[in-house]
Amino acid sequence: MRALVSVSDKTGLVPFVQGLQALGWTIIATGGTQKLLEEQGVRTVGISEVTGFPEILDGRVKTLHPKVHGGILARRDLPAHMATLAEQGIGTIDLVCVNLYPFRQTIAKEGVSMEDAIENIDIGGPSMVRSAAKNWRDVTIVCDPADYGQVLEEIRANGKTSDETRLKLSAKAYTHTAEYDMCIAGWMRAQAGLNEKLFLEYDLKQGLRYGENPHQSAKFYAALKPAPYSLAFARQIQGKELSYNNIQDANAALNVLRDFDAPFCVALKHMNPCGAAVGATVEEAWQAAYEADKVSIYGGIVGVNRELTAEVARGMKPIFLEIVIAPSYTPEALEILSAKKNLRVLEVPMEREEQAPMQYVGVNGGLLAQQLDTAMETVTPEMCVTKVRPTEAQLADLDFGWRIVKHIKSNAIAVVRDKHTIGVGAGQTNRVGSAEIALKQAQAAGFTEGLILASDGFLPFDDTVALAAQYGVSAIVQPGGSIRDADAIAKADELGITMLFTGVRHFKH
Repeated sequence: MRALVSVSDKTGLVPFVQGLQALGWTIIATGGTQKLLEEQGVRTVGISEVTGFPEILDGRVKTLHPKVHGGILARRDLPAHMATLAEQGIGTIDLVCVNLYPFRQTIAKEGVSMEDAIENIDIGGPSMVRSAAKNWRDVTIVCDPADYGQVLEEIRANGKTSDETRLKLSAKAYTHTAEYDMCIAGWMRAQAGLNEKLFLEYDLKQGLRYGENPHQSAKFYAALKPAPYSLAFARQIQGKELSYNNIQDANAALNVLRDFDAPFCVALKHMNPCGAAVGATVEEAWQAAYEADKVSIYGGIVGVNRELTAEVARGMKPIFLEIVIAPSYTPEALEILSAKKNLRVLEVPMEREEQAPMQYVGVNGGLLAQQLDTAMETVTPEMCVTKVRPTEAQLADLDFGWRIVKHIKSNAIAVVRDKHTIGVGAGQTNRVGSAEIALKQAQAAGFTEGLILASDGFLPFDDTVALAAQYGVSAIVQPGGSIRDADAIAKADELGITMLFTGVRHFKH
């Protein structure tokens, strides 16, 4: 039995090949792989000894030869194939262990040149992988070091791998070459100015019981590279399996959490914040967020951006929640939460990323792609457009309200005081309707003066300003940019309200 070994990723290779050799296999190797194996005392046959032809063109051509591909592709059940091998003096190759030049790692380097990238495009490797994968009934193809153990174990036990294993390895091999080619094609098209093709790579993380409704099927896929603020790379400590709606809601909560550096807590329902607060401690933030809307939090999601403590866990225990999210938990907090067996407790990495990740949204027959809205403007006195200037306390609330309203579905209004929400108006077809919902919610909670109102889009008329004044709003923050901005400013001046324009809108559809 002969194995052909030619790998760039040499993780776990030596013990794997040593195991094959101990079972009587002949090892054929190329270039750097052969050097490593010989240094470790593994006897090998060089690829040039097999082909009778030297490696040429700086190693660009070494395995593209009939004595390689004939040995891999010949069907052992066809007498004509085996006769041809005998006539041509070609030996069969029964196992191919190949992974490809590190193209993805090469182009990830800063300042990589076209020459470096091109030299890391593998030619012989994909050819051998595809040949072995095509002839999976007779040949074992191994691309992933994680499979070495199973392959060696089966050969030790049965003298060969099972049909089922070879088929699975074949499928993995085609995936390996497909992902490799997508990476190359995407990079080369970018160099050539052809960016109209979008190649996406995601692994199935789990099948879901159903989608938004029981009659809709659904699956959850994860990106290949771990990312912060991602449910795909969260650790579920306890609780029921996540549903489609759980994942959507939890993702929305994580996007709110990423905009706050101070201790912060958000309660969320149907992808809209229903209570949010900044505090001196995570305990203070949790309490204020809970008190912001004790009704809507029922059956919702709560996320914090600090380690979740026993005090916070005790506060959560009497409330029906679907999910709790934190970067970490104290042992005491986990013990308290463990009493709620169905509560999903998620530990999610929350490090800052350097670049805004891409978002992909399916539409009928197409796909929308955009950068995630990670921009966040600090509200400053220079943004004031009215005669009345904001106080320091108002500025703090204006900044908080601006960070929260960004995450409420448009038309969005947030009413806040003392750096926590007291009213939320989401997703109405007109801005006055959203404002009325938020302001009435604040009034019902007993807040009637010194309120701050934040709007995700500009106020196209002065009606929202007039309504806000009736409910005790003293300051408003909005993007500005309407052709009737002057009307809104004039109304604010008339009513003694300070108004700030950020110059940036944050629609969330």
